[in-house]
This record gives sequence, C-alpha cells and structure tokens, in this order.
Amino acid sequence: MENNIFALNTEQLKEIAESLQKRVEEGLSTENQEVQCIPTFINPKTDNVDGQAFVLDLGGTNYRVASVDFKDGEPTIRPENGFKKDLSMMKTPGFTEEQLYQEQANLIKEIKRQGEIPIGYCFSYPAESLKGGDAKLLRWTKGVNIPGMGGKPIGKPLLDYLNKITSPKFSSIKVVNDTVASLFAGLTSSEYDAYIGLIVGTGTNMATFIPADNITKLGKDLGLTGLLPVNLESGNFKPPFMTHVDNIVDALSDKMGTQRFEKAVSGMYLGELLKAVFPGDDFEKDFDAQKLTTMMSYPDVYKEQHVQVARQIYERSAKLVAASLAGLVLVLTNYLPSVKRIRLIAEGSLFWSDDRKGLNYKAIVAITLRELLDSMSCRNVTVDIDKMDNANLIGSAIAALS
Repeated sequence: MENNIFALNTEQLKEIAESLQKRVEEGLSTENQEVQCIPTFINPKTDNVDGQAFVLDLGGTNYRVASVDFKDGEPTIRPENGFKKDLSMMKTPGFTEEQLYQEQANLIKEIKRQGEIPIGYCFSYPAESLKGGDAKLLRWTKGVNIPGMGGKPIGKPLLDYLNKITSPKFSSIKVVNDTVASLFAGLTSSEYDAYIGLIVGTGTNMATFIPADNITKLGKDLGLTGLLPVNLESGNFKPPFMTHVDNIVDALSDKMGTQRFEKAVSGMYLGELLKAVFPGDDFEKDFDAQKLTTMMSYPDVYKEQHVQVARQIYERSAKLVAASLAGLVLVLTNYLPSVKRIRLIAEGSLFWSDDRKGLNYKAIVAITLRELLDSMSCRNVTVDIDKMDNANLIGSAIAALS
C-alpha cells in the first residue's frame, strides 16, 4: 500500500492525548462514561508488607495460581512463575459459571498450603470494586461471555466454592483488575511521585492513583481521603482518527461500538486489522499479534505488502498507547502539579514484543511518549517504563495482605 492509512502525526497524537484526558476527567466526575474510571476500595500497603497470600491470575484466557510470601517487603513466589493453565475453553458457547470455578479449583489443589491464608484475585475483565475488596463483573470482553455472572460479585462465590472443596479454608478474597495489580506492584519502589499500571496484551487498559477529592462522582459523604487506585477501563476509549478499516473490524466484532481503543491497539485485534486490509487474501483464522510480529521479523517468507501493512498497524498501536499515556500524564499533573517522576509497570506480550527488522514496541512507545510530553509542556516529567516479572502476582498479593 502506497498510502499509510494508519499513520498518525504529532498533532493528531496530541489531540488523542487531550481527548483521553477529557474522557478520564468525565469518568471521574460522572458514572457510566466512555472511560469509566472505576475506583478500587483497597488501600495498598507500601511498606512493611509481611505474610503469605494465595494469588489467582485470570488474564484473558490464561490462568495461573501461586503462593506469595512477603518477608521484610520482599516477595517470594512458589512455584517461581506460578502453575499455569489454558482456559480458552471459557470462550466456548455454553461454558458455565460452575465450570469456571471447577477449572480454577483443579489448579489450586496442586499447591500445598498450611493454615488459612487470604486470596488475591487478579481478574482482567471490567469489574466494579466493592467495599471490602470484592468486585462486581460489569461485562465480559476478549471473546468471553459466560452467562449469569454479569452484575454479580466475582470473589465471594469463588471463595465459597473453594472453601467447600478444599482444606484448609481460605480466610478472605480481594479482587483487583490486572492493571491495578501492576499498579500495586510498582509500589515496591518508593522513589516516585506517581505510578501507572499498563496492560498491552490480549486487551489493553491503564490504572493509576487519583486524589479522592478529584473523584467527584463518589461524593464527599463517603469520607474518602488521599489517593485511590482507579481502573480506567481505557480500552473503551473512542479515539479520533480511526480509519475505515477500524470500522470494519468493529462491525465484525461480537460487541460492535465498544472497546474501540482496544480494537485498534491490542493483540487480539491487530491481525484482524491486517485481514480487513486484504479481505481477499488467505490468512490463518487466529492471526493475532504474535503472528503479526513474526511476519515483521521474518519478512522474506511473506508477501511484501502484508509485511509493510503489518508494521504500519504495529507502529500505530504503539503510538496510540503513547498518546493514551500522555493523556493520563496530563490528568496526573493537573491534579498533582508536584508530579515529576512516574513509574510505569507495563505488562503484556505485545508491549514487550520484538521486531527483528525495526524498533520494538516498547521503544516506539518510549520515543513517542517523550516527544508528546515535550510538545505538551511536560518536559520536566519523566516516565520510567519498567518490566517486572510476575507483577500481577506480586500486586495481587499486596492487595490480599492490605
């Protein structure tokens, strides 16, 4: 393709950033907005974290469990990266809530434990945090649609199920979004003014801490003070400058009109964008971001046009993420002018993917973000992008022990 319909210049990216800022501020002031900005009613410990927690991580359709021991603030994970299980069966029509609990429990039984310990549950679907640490499912995404669970608590039914069939029992459960878990994991370093959790994998989302006074939709009668963790649910953001190809992918999706940012950015949809550009060509059915990056890294075995457009889609995804981060920085510096150093814990296979023939994803994000911050009078703000092994497990354990 001679014309790159996915190209975005700096001015367009700035407009996307400013649009995200506006949508976040709307979500903090009013319920049920495009960017929902869901507060999490868990005050995470930032020091003196001590004790043992059991953690569950349901990220997309990948599931893992582990035990996390904190001693003097340092976590030890057993087994090292958790026991893992593919739960893509969740996408099967007719898959039930009972089957989900059963599949989760089967893996939990593999880890021996002594005494009652709390559970930290990293649940990477849109959910509303409830007081006490549970959360209510708002909607399924990523091709999952298990009936009967929407609008209901996520943690307590699972806790009750587990305590009927396992021994010793679990003492409690706290549910956090995966971005909030990454956000909490970042607190293991205390030298920053602000923190962001970011996921760019199967789906995409962001979380950060917002002063309670600026979350005006909560009202003052709740007596909340200080910083509250907020799950933005930014995948539902509708950025400007989407293309006709984005509209095609949206129209063919199972939930048309929703998750527009996610459909332009995340690993689940990048292959769908490529297929929509070449509707008459033969691609694998499940052509995801991993296959897209393989195409970019080994171009000699693919059509030149396919490789060229694959790279355009990949680069746009990274630049859109950078613009969304810039928009969130604008929110933070508006509410907290003292913010100068921000720690970003980034999770997700797409974010940390490599392009053997060009800049990898993280590099594109970092370069573009720096350019945007400089152009938006945020030259004095630095964002350190960190990769933390098992951030979801560590952050979920912090939630359970807080």
